[in-house]
Amino acid sequence: QLRVAESGGGSVQEGGSLTLSCTASGYIASANCLGWIRQAPGKEREGVAGIDTVGGRTYYTDSVKGRFTISQHNADAEKTVYLQMNGLKPDDSATYICGSGSWCYDPIGDPLATYNIWGQGTQVTVSS
Repeated sequence: QLRVAESGGGSVQEGGSLTLSCTASGYIASANCLGWIRQAPGKEREGVAGIDTVGGRTYYTDSVKGRFTISQHNADAEKTVYLQMNGLKPDDSATYICGSGSWCYDPIGDPLATYNIWGQGTQVTVSS
């Protein structure tokens, strides 16, 4: 069984930085695509960033390109991905949820079809 857990998040001023981490443990052979979506009140769920944990290809939604960086660290029993978020804006405020899938079908355009295992989510709040 695969489990996904996030850490990080918090509150920062506009222009600040935060780092989120997501660790997949258990049956990690199925965690070939890890990434993040975000959900804010009154807004549609949005794919933010994803990474192919085998090939290393990364994916970003346009609004975070140049500001967010997704990276990974693989160990024997777990895979961890990090989302470094710089230049944060109030519009980035949301609950960020990590997802895991067997392959990166469409992490940005169709995250619900890409990921089948989800974490609990972590809150990011950016104040102006």
